[in-house]
Amino acid sequence: MNRFVPTAFALLLVAAFASAQTAPPIYAESFRKGATQITEESFEAKLTPHEPNYRDRIKDSRGTDRYELTITPEGPEGDARITSWRVKLRDLHHAIYNNILLANQEPSADPKNNLWWLTPNPFGPVPVKTKRIIKVDSFYVSIEVKNLHFTPLDSPYLDSMTVQFTFTNNDPRSPK
Repeated sequence: MNRFVPTAFALLLVAAFASAQTAPPIYAESFRKGATQITEESFEAKLTPHEPNYRDRIKDSRGTDRYELTITPEGPEGDARITSWRVKLRDLHHAIYNNILLANQEPSADPKNNLWWLTPNPFGPVPVKTKRIIKVDSFYVSIEVKNLHFTPLDSPYLDSMTVQFTFTNNDPRSPK
């Protein structure tokens, strides 16, 4: 019985720490308030220094290419190493806006206006593994970093990141 108590206590501590690390999703609404809905889909983007960019077309509810999702790396100027990735969603019918994932078109430090920036920097606007939910027009985009890796481990330079995207017409915060 004495061996069980420390083991159970250790497991309880691990479970408490893991749940404390799970931040609630951050929700924001884009400056775009249209009626467009999309063809629902989920997928992962696997990013590395060898394949640092990602690009995909998102279809509207009629099956027509309507949006372009891009992910691009960011790092120190003049350096090929990556410190973060930026996600953009562009409406192919209204190319004047290069990123409709913004809550406000004016740059700001507000975390809700920076959900598109995937940075592991502890001083960044949003913790990197926080699920981000953005309402755009009449659909929702969920962005969640599932995995990231640094090389070397104690450096700020990323050598991989896996990001899960979900495009849905239903509010993912609502109980099913």
